[in-house]
Amino acid sequence: MLEIIARLRTAQRVTVGELAEQTGCSEMTIRRDLDQLADQGVLRRVRGGAVSLMLRGEAPPFAVREHEAVDIKKRISRKLNELVADGESVILDSGTTTLQVARALAYRRITAIPLDLHSANVLSGGGDVKLLIPGGEILPRTLSFAGHLTEMSLRALRVDTAVLSVCGMSSQHGLTAHDLAEVPIKQAVLSAAQRKIAVCDGSKFSLTGLGHVCPVSELDAIITDDSAPTAELDKIECAGVAVILV
Repeated sequence: MLEIIARLRTAQRVTVGELAEQTGCSEMTIRRDLDQLADQGVLRRVRGGAVSLMLRGEAPPFAVREHEAVDIKKRISRKLNELVADGESVILDSGTTTLQVARALAYRRITAIPLDLHSANVLSGGGDVKLLIPGGEILPRTLSFAGHLTEMSLRALRVDTAVLSVCGMSSQHGLTAHDLAEVPIKQAVLSAAQRKIAVCDGSKFSLTGLGHVCPVSELDAIITDDSAPTAELDKIECAGVAVILV
């Protein structure tokens, strides 16, 4: 399925035949995968194939991103878990990397404030986790909390650690988001936390979202993998941010 998504990012329209040839899968398998991606909002099915619905500058649907760079996200989550002490209060931003972090923290003795229903569901199964839900509007594509109620709830808090997801990251543009509705929420998270840690795989350093959240200097640390560009990491470290590679 990931090969189909990669093809859709370079070609507006794909056919079942060419995808079967490219992937080595049967046409029946390709049709099933296309139908599933259509249900997730990635594409629109047409006779003999599909048309991409992924727009330039827009993040792929959550269900797609959840299956990208899974091993890296798991390594990031394990490292984050090592940095959190029992008894801490932790805000978990919405996103697929932070969902892996939620899975790592699910049975820790912490107070957790998740910013999407995916992480809230994972954390609700942990017996020792004290779970706080900020409320607000639920965005249908990501099941994340947004809007005035969410922002005001976060601004009323003071927590030990914030774990921020990243749409784009660079020494020049800082932390950016594709969805403008996420910007004030992330900024409220930054204001609420004593320690601010961004988590992202190396691909995010080549992307810039539409909405500017903060300069990198507002972060205490970034956890990423060794595919991130060394020159960018050096500049970020010069800004006083700890770079942790997994």
